[in-house]
Amino acid sequence: MHVRAPGRVNLIGDHTDYTGGLVMPMAIDRATEIVAEPADVVELRSADEAEPAVIPLDCQHPETVEPHWARYVAGVVAEMRPAVGVRGTITSTIPIGAGLSSSHSLGVAVALALGYQGAHQELALLCQRAERRASGVPAGLMDQMAIIGGVAGHALLMDIHALRIEPVPVPENVEVVVRFIAHRMLSGSAYADRVAECAAAEAVIGPLRLATVDAVGEIADPVVRARARHVITENQRVRDFAAALRAGDLPAAGAAMVASHASLRDDFATSTAQMDAAVEHLLTVPGVHGARMTGGGFGGCVVAVAEPGAVTDGWIVRPVGGATRLA
Repeated sequence: MHVRAPGRVNLIGDHTDYTGGLVMPMAIDRATEIVAEPADVVELRSADEAEPAVIPLDCQHPETVEPHWARYVAGVVAEMRPAVGVRGTITSTIPIGAGLSSSHSLGVAVALALGYQGAHQELALLCQRAERRASGVPAGLMDQMAIIGGVAGHALLMDIHALRIEPVPVPENVEVVVRFIAHRMLSGSAYADRVAECAAAEAVIGPLRLATVDAVGEIADPVVRARARHVITENQRVRDFAAALRAGDLPAAGAAMVASHASLRDDFATSTAQMDAAVEHLLTVPGVHGARMTGGGFGGCVVAVAEPGAVTDGWIVRPVGGATRLA
């Protein structure tokens, strides 16, 4: 048995998924692969880790499993409760801690290796529950949906509330370039605080996916008000970016990315000085249409949309199809 699950990069729409908003990632040509055979336990070894993941089929507390990386495997086992396990190896070309969804890619790959059969939406929800149990981070659904539902040559306009994906072609005359800035782990960041702040905003003005910018003024707390303003305006920027991409208007798409980064920096406070400097530098490079931080923030990567060959320092990533069984 051989399965593959890609990573993902988010082009625009960060910290909107856990409020049921709009996002626009794409699955990328870096992936996690598992080659395994049936066993009476889940035992997986990775060249990137010193110790293997050895998980009993009746695992109930994935958050206590050691080594730490094995918790992401254990979360899936705990959710699936498979009758048969696997023994095999994991390989990955997704940099760990770079914000390209290495942990979610692993979770989806494990589910497929354990024989998951069912709808894409249910697999995404299963892997979300598994990640939350394993890490304690109240993660949204964007990553799982992108990894499972990737379409070659396309970015993915997602409505998380409706669990709907609309593929949008990526123009051939553009390169998506990812530049790694700093390692980060969401479990040690203020990610959960942002989720709570968005919930506090919704307690005042209702679902942020339906709210208007004018409603933000009803929120008394200035921090919560800023968080809400980011989410509401970011949903509109996703719409604008998708429309620009469809029209081949790369300057307009780039402008939406730049505005997104400014909002994440100023209203959502998830950028860092290093990431700001990297974005500012990329925007001075001829041929770069737009750049922004990508992913959960507090480190990770920045992403740029540019003319081919314009950016020489970074990973050129291409949109690929979603997770699959290869054998």
